[in-house]
Amino acid sequence: MKTLYTAEALASGEGRDGTAVTKDGKLNVALASPVELGGSGEGTNPEQLFAAGYAACFHSALRLVGRQHHADLTDSAVAAKIHLGALADGAGYGIAAELEIALPAVDRATAEALVAKAHEVCPYSNATRGNITVDINIMEVAA
Repeated sequence: MKTLYTAEALASGEGRDGTAVTKDGKLNVALASPVELGGSGEGTNPEQLFAAGYAACFHSALRLVGRQHHADLTDSAVAAKIHLGALADGAGYGIAAELEIALPAVDRATAEALVAKAHEVCPYSNATRGNITVDINIMEVAA
């Protein structure tokens, strides 16, 4: 891989209960375990950060593919859900992802083709492929 950009962040404190700051200071967040995991929920958590990153990255890949195919991506959007759970063997924890995609200006066949190509291009998709379950659902297309 030829590196085009490197992001740097530092997490400190108690892991899920601490802070995360990027080297340039543009992201500086308090971290807190969610209430569902016994935490205070008074900060963000790694799963929320992953969801935001995956949604933005996949949407960017989708927009790139759309431009290459001269598709109308007006009002397109990507929502990501990241699920945290115990692994079946009890040895640790894992995550799974769901992407919900809206492409209201294109028909279903075009949407499916664009989403499939974006899933090949997106760095998050490439990083997770074969490692976690990623379910992709096209939620909205042109009538």
